[in-house]
Parts: sequence; structure tokens; C-alpha cells
Amino acid sequence: MEIVDAHCHFDFPQFDGRREALLAESRRVGVSRLVVPGVRRADWGRVEEQARRYPEVFYCLGIHPWFVGEHHPADLGVLRDQLRAGGARCVAVGECGLDRLRGELSEQLPWFERQVALAEELDLPLIVHSVKTHDEVASILQRHRISVPVLVHGFAGSYQQAVKLVELGCFIGVGGVITHSRALKTRQTIARLPLRSLVLETDAPDMPPAGVAKGDNSPVCLPSILEALAELRGEAPAELAEALLVNVRRLYRWR
Repeated sequence: MEIVDAHCHFDFPQFDGRREALLAESRRVGVSRLVVPGVRRADWGRVEEQARRYPEVFYCLGIHPWFVGEHHPADLGVLRDQLRAGGARCVAVGECGLDRLRGELSEQLPWFERQVALAEELDLPLIVHSVKTHDEVASILQRHRISVPVLVHGFAGSYQQAVKLVELGCFIGVGGVITHSRALKTRQTIARLPLRSLVLETDAPDMPPAGVAKGDNSPVCLPSILEALAELRGEAPAELAEALLVNVRRLYRWR
């Protein structure tokens, strides 16, 4: 089976000194590609360098809501320039979005709005971080009449919120949270959504699956998420993997 980690922070220092070994093990378990989101200007060069070094790695660039305070509006121009120059290995705008639990929404909103507009301007997919802000995200995407593919990664909202996002054309990121029995709402939501709207992700090193210590999550864990998803939906893992591969190719516009 071939699977893709649609959202993985492989540039984070937790992976220093062991990236080659993890990529080799990831290939062994069927992970063919991973997409690394840049979250702030200070990290963009590091993310780009990893994509040049490792053929499995693709990347996106954005300004994450946690880090808007360290940016100047001129950085959006730099972001536009680097996205334009990124070539085939630069596959999306993001990670950007809103987070009600960290920072002020009033400060995050204009940065998210500008990056939504930038994705439309450059005709690039959009990668969205949304924590307890799914209604706001849906409203903004609807107002912008978003036409590019959108991934709402690490989804943990209600079924009704997920349906609204899916109706807007969004993909929903499925990660380690579904392996935890206590995450009943998310598990029930993911079980009911149309398969065409789902993609796999680890969000590594965060969002570890059950049995994986905090900080130890990696692309190697992706098959366990696939297995949990197959059990949750009552579908054969091989057939599920094939459908998810089609989805992630649609998301990132891979041939």
C-alpha cells in the first residue's frame, strides 16, 4: 500500500539527527511522500532546504496563527515571492488559520484573510489550522468563494461543522486523535464523512497516536492511523489506502 503524510512538521528539531533513518523506515511501511508546512518566516528556508535534500519531501509556506505577532505586513510580500519561486516541490499556502486557545482572534483574522486571498491569487491549495474556530474558518472561506483545494488539518470539531467545510470543498485531515477511544466525537464524525473528503496526516511530532509517547510521533506512525480509520469505517485497509491516495493527489494536484 502507498500512503502519504499530508501534514508533518519534519523540519522540527525533534527530528534532527534521525531524518534519514525515519525516511527509510517510512518508505518501508509504505509512506511515499510527506508534506512539510512552514509556519513562520524564520523557518521557511529550512523547510525549502529539506525538500531539496529529500525526494520524498514536499512543502508549503505560511504564517501560523501562533506566530503572527513576530511578523510584519511586508512578510506577506516575501511569502508571495517565495511561493511563486517554489516550483513543483512547493505545493500549498500554509500553515495558516485561526486558534481560539492561543493568541487573539482579532490579531489572527487579517493574517488568515490575506493568506486565503494569496492562495486564490497564486492558484495554490491552502492548508488551514483551526482550533475551536471552524465556524469562523467556514465563513471566511465562503465569503472568499474559495476555489482552490483546502485542507483543514487535525480536525476535531462536530459533524455539522465538518459537513459545512466539506460542502465548501474542503478536505479533512485525519490524524492520531482517531486512535484514542476517548475522542468519541471526532471518531464518530470521521466515520460518517464521505471518504472523498479525507486525507491522512500525522502532524508529527505532535498529535501522537495511542501508545506513542508525546514528541515521538513521526511519519512511521501513519499506517497505524490508516488501520484505525479502516476499523472505524468498516472498510478494507488496502481499498481505503487507494482511495486516500487519490484524495491527497487531488488536494496537492499531483498527477
